[in-house]
Amino acid sequence: LPIINILEKDGTLSETAGAYAGMPREEARKKVLAALKELDLFDGESSITHNVSVSDRSKSPIEPLVSEQWFVKMEPLAEQAMAAVREGRTQFVPQRFEREFFHWLENIRDWVISRQLWWGHRIPVWYGPDETPFTAVTAEEAADKARAHYGWAEGEETPLRQDEDVLDTWFSSALWPFSTLGWPEETADFKRFYPTTMLETGYDILFFWVARMIMMGLELTGEVPFKWVYLHGLVRDADGRKMSKSLGNAKDPLELIADYGTDALRFTLVTGSTPGVDMKLTDERLAGSRNFANKLWNMGRFVISQLGDDFTPRADLSATSDGLALADRWILSRLSQVTAKSTDLLERWQLGEAGRQLYDFAWSELADWYLEAAKDRMYGDDPVAAETTRQVLYLVLEQTMRLLHPFMPFVTEAIWGHLPAREGDGPGLIVARWPEPATVDETAVADFDLVRDLVRGMRNARAEYDVAPGRKIAATIRGGDRTAMLADQAGTLASLARLDRDALTIEASPAAPDDAHASVVAEGGVEAWLPLAGMVDLVQERERLEGELEAARGEVTRLTKVLANENFTSRAPEPVVQRERDRLAEAEARVAALEERVAGMG
Repeated sequence: LPIINILEKDGTLSETAGAYAGMPREEARKKVLAALKELDLFDGESSITHNVSVSDRSKSPIEPLVSEQWFVKMEPLAEQAMAAVREGRTQFVPQRFEREFFHWLENIRDWVISRQLWWGHRIPVWYGPDETPFTAVTAEEAADKARAHYGWAEGEETPLRQDEDVLDTWFSSALWPFSTLGWPEETADFKRFYPTTMLETGYDILFFWVARMIMMGLELTGEVPFKWVYLHGLVRDADGRKMSKSLGNAKDPLELIADYGTDALRFTLVTGSTPGVDMKLTDERLAGSRNFANKLWNMGRFVISQLGDDFTPRADLSATSDGLALADRWILSRLSQVTAKSTDLLERWQLGEAGRQLYDFAWSELADWYLEAAKDRMYGDDPVAAETTRQVLYLVLEQTMRLLHPFMPFVTEAIWGHLPAREGDGPGLIVARWPEPATVDETAVADFDLVRDLVRGMRNARAEYDVAPGRKIAATIRGGDRTAMLADQAGTLASLARLDRDALTIEASPAAPDDAHASVVAEGGVEAWLPLAGMVDLVQERERLEGELEAARGEVTRLTKVLANENFTSRAPEPVVQRERDRLAEAEARVAALEERVAGMG
């Protein structure tokens, strides 16, 4: 059937509309309704709600207008792109998006690229006096084609008219990898940087942008525009909704940067996502990343303050160097392990997991454990031990800044810039060498992990009995076959667990104490006993625990009655019933724990 157009570009009806020709469309609608009523063809009217397309600028309803459009024939382009992916010249991360890529291109249709907009790249088509089109890169090239077509003699030329439409935005965007480098000229930038290595973008524009860049790159340059395509998920709001203007839930990155910092926003986005999986952007996550940046800054200030003006970094320091304490060998080994692990993850495009591994190392191991363990040696009476500790601190902090730089470039660059330079370092962290794994002392890792496990248990016991943080307490440790190592670490244990060094006993198999005590069991059968008499008022503590036990037993009784009520269990929604079951299990576990603690007090 022929395509019939009844509208002119000014919104009036064309001659095709017969008696209504020349009328504005709103007036014509009223006339048509009146005519239907006069002809007794009007059945009635009712109000309905439906979607009306409205201009974003003028807010006027948008009317469909039939007009000539320019198309791109897509099948030949799609075949080239699919071949490039099948042959591995372009690869997707995660790989499962290849299936979606092929689905789009195997079912592709010709692409209409004309857009009736004010701004954009003009369609490169010029028309002669009889509307013959001439496609060309420039107006001069189009004029040459027109002269050859019409056979114009000099002086007979007629000015050409360029098409008023502009190219579809995605068409212009498809040229981005090479048009930004000076194409179609063979510029130095084009020769050096094209094809590129990796594109990172959201999976939702796999076809609209990624596929079209591949097709255009192959057609116009003969090369794929990039080797790798990393497709991240969408960033959603805290409730999992897609951010949009209509919902009013979009986050302004500049406002988030002002509130939390650039590094915090970057770290949150990288570590909070997995390739191809959406993430929820919450204030809690951003605040956690900001706190991490603050932690790095404070750690950097502390280490730099300890180095002194005449500090010279050692070039040969590793986990097997002489003169190192157990904590030194442990942190250097863990640095090597996390370097190898994070590098492997980055090479496999697991960017978020790499960042999370580095976060745990920097905060939970370097800041929370090694810095505290190092203070005894650094502030002790042995200047050689103090200098060795400073060397380890410097190396671990410096290497950690290198590892974290891709995730938090600003705070790491600032800290690194205040560290003494090593031979061969460049002018900035951004061009510094990526760290390489060094020697790992597996024994040191296992030994210090046991020390940490034991200290955690003693800290938990102190917290349970509400022991004042500054109060030093006695302890007896049964070390078994680890006794010699633990005895060598007596100072570290006392410092980290706030123990009385003179009241700390470490033996292979001491007898269990007869008086009331808290027991801490670590890995490998190592056990520590903390006498309660030196920690709390036993009478007062027993009364407090018995009060908590009575309340916990009362909660068990109440929840048991609730769940024994058949009306509740049969009529309440299953999630509600399950929630009560979970509460009962928690209450029973608390009763058991409190009974054990009361019994342990004798």
